[in-house]
Amino acid sequence: MAKIVISAQIDLDPAKREEALKSAQKWIDGALSQDGCIHYDWSADLNNPARVNVFEEWESEESLAHHFANKEYAGMLAHMGSFGIENAVSKKYRVDAEGPVYNAEGKPSEQFD
Repeated sequence: MAKIVISAQIDLDPAKREEALKSAQKWIDGALSQDGCIHYDWSADLNNPARVNVFEEWESEESLAHHFANKEYAGMLAHMGSFGIENAVSKKYRVDAEGPVYNAEGKPSEQFD
């Protein structure tokens, strides 16, 4: 069973981004409480005043499918849409390897041991 990672960028009117994120907390908390949810992070991009960065990590394709069928997914989709999405790009990745960034000597390593 492979983990699934979702990376997305959503652009909103910069004047509405903070309100959109703050008022989304119930949908975020709901997703975090779902079985198989490891991470579910929606945050403001500090380099782009319109952008919301999304990072999700799910235990499996099955847990992601459950999320997509759940009220939290539909609620967040409608919530963000109500703020006028100007652009959105999202991708999912199936993880075949995982490891620490830093090795035993405390140095960053690109290798998977």
